[in-house]
Amino acid sequence: MKMPEKLKELLRCRKWVLFTVICGAAGMLLIMLSALIPEKRSDLPERESTHIEYDSSEFCRNTEKRLADQLGRIDGAGEVSVCLTVNSSQRYIYATEGRMSRSGNKSEEEKKYVMTGGGSNKSALIEAVEAPEITGALVLCEGGGSAVVREQMYKAVSAMLGLPTANIFVAKLR
Repeated sequence: MKMPEKLKELLRCRKWVLFTVICGAAGMLLIMLSALIPEKRSDLPERESTHIEYDSSEFCRNTEKRLADQLGRIDGAGEVSVCLTVNSSQRYIYATEGRMSRSGNKSEEEKKYVMTGGGSNKSALIEAVEAPEITGALVLCEGGGSAVVREQMYKAVSAMLGLPTANIFVAKLR
């Protein structure tokens, strides 16, 4: 017997056809029932949102250290100490979604914050964190008595922090 003949013989048997139809119907019934049963997500690990904890004093300390390290490399600077002033603390910018509708000469805008997490662990999605704004710098260095060194300090601090030289003071370290 060839393969197609065996297949034809199996299909002729009514029990085999009935069995196939019952299995197909049971499969479709299970698929439909699975759509009615609510999903249970407790077995899946919940994705934790990363919170950025970075206060303005820590930002200042890190920036002062990096700035002092770089300024200490200037020829004739010697030991360098830096003190920065900041205008504000860090600022969180949250992700929003919204829509705008216009009717005639009237327009309405609706915005909502994008939320992450589920249940009681919902929190707003942080899109960006703005660092504190640096408004002034005091630089004390051993070579601060030299006009050439002071000028280089002014230019370096202005370039690194984007500050106008009027907001920078350089003096000799005692």
